[in-house]
Amino acid sequence: MRRKATPSHSFRPHLTGLAGLAICATVGLFVAGCSGSSTPPAGQGAGHARTGATASGVRLSITPASGSTDRRPNRGITVRATGGRISGVVVRSRGDRVTGKLNATGTVWHSAWALNVSRRYTVTATGVGASGQRVKRTSTFRTFTPGKTFTARIVEGSHQTYGVGMPIIIYFDQPIRNRRAVEKALEVKTSKPTVGAWYWDGQCRLAPECLYFRPRRYWKPHTRVSFTAHLNGVKGAAGVYGNHTLRQSFRIGRALNVVVSTSGHYMNVYRSGKRFARWPVSSGRPGDDTPNGTYLTIEKANPVQMTGPGYSISVPWSVRITWSGEYLHDAYWSVGDQGFSNVSHGCVNMSPANAETFYKMAVPGDPVKIKGSPKSGQWDNGWTMWFLPWRRYWRGSALNKAVRTGPSGSEFVSPRASARPHRHTTSPPASNSQNRHTA
Repeated sequence: MRRKATPSHSFRPHLTGLAGLAICATVGLFVAGCSGSSTPPAGQGAGHARTGATASGVRLSITPASGSTDRRPNRGITVRATGGRISGVVVRSRGDRVTGKLNATGTVWHSAWALNVSRRYTVTATGVGASGQRVKRTSTFRTFTPGKTFTARIVEGSHQTYGVGMPIIIYFDQPIRNRRAVEKALEVKTSKPTVGAWYWDGQCRLAPECLYFRPRRYWKPHTRVSFTAHLNGVKGAAGVYGNHTLRQSFRIGRALNVVVSTSGHYMNVYRSGKRFARWPVSSGRPGDDTPNGTYLTIEKANPVQMTGPGYSISVPWSVRITWSGEYLHDAYWSVGDQGFSNVSHGCVNMSPANAETFYKMAVPGDPVKIKGSPKSGQWDNGWTMWFLPWRRYWRGSALNKAVRTGPSGSEFVSPRASARPHRHTTSPPASNSQNRHTA
């Protein structure tokens, strides 16, 4: 039976897009101020030709060239030295801070991420020859303004706490055709080493394009997560470029896992790896069976107004797990059936005291495993990222790679790479975006 609901209070996740802005960017082996000359030094080239200088046999070249308009900001900045090595690179801009790396021989420096669109850059490079004499070169250029752009939003709210199953969820406002380039622009830092993967959802109904990051196993409790999408200047599709940088930080709380047996009429609650409670429940009656799957809590409200044919009822202590309306909630009217039979319209019914206890513990991203039902759950009906086993999940990456994260950042690795084992009491099984509420 289908119902509608209007929560009076919820922990509905915020869709947050934070554009990064830095007044100046400095990188390399020394630091300079934000102000820079707009006039190239005498003798420097212009247009799209590379700029160069020599001293004691050292030659420096900078791409993009001074005076040019860069129409491929995803290439970044490259500085090369011949007949010597690079001793420093400074980049000034009103856009995002520019970072980069030298190669092992110190002869090539390349920026780490795409350049911001519609920005002016001044690059100053210093090289050292065999005699120790230094040469300095500067390139001032602009990046072009694209005719069409895309933006991204993240579900996680700033500095919020989430459950151990919580994925990073990104919504794009335009279809992304160049998924590999976008995926390469994503950076995840975690306080505890983690292995996970990105997954492009081809069935996403909440946005033109959806992308999820999920650990191979549940997050380690109390992990701090920092996410940066360096999308500004990345070509997402033909003629479509990112025009902002998305940043967000959040934390994972303690482990809270739920296992509901629809056939056994019970609900086991595990907190911090130990069983906290075993409660009698009543699940979906035949025809309205609560579907199997490892879901995540999405939001909660006290109460939720649930309506259906011939009734409208205010339901206390309600925690949502699907878009179609399955909740774990207080069902004071079915206490006599809880532990013995299934009488609900698809939700998991609990006693008032048990429902209140669970409600007060739950945060978004707590795993809820439903088992024993004759009905299977549907992908994307809720946060269903844990429906897929790891061997299938990482294949949803455009790069066919896993991601290893840590305090210093993330890197793409073999999908078979594994973090140190971290066991939970429950584990994910192998296993339509409409608002509906069931009781």
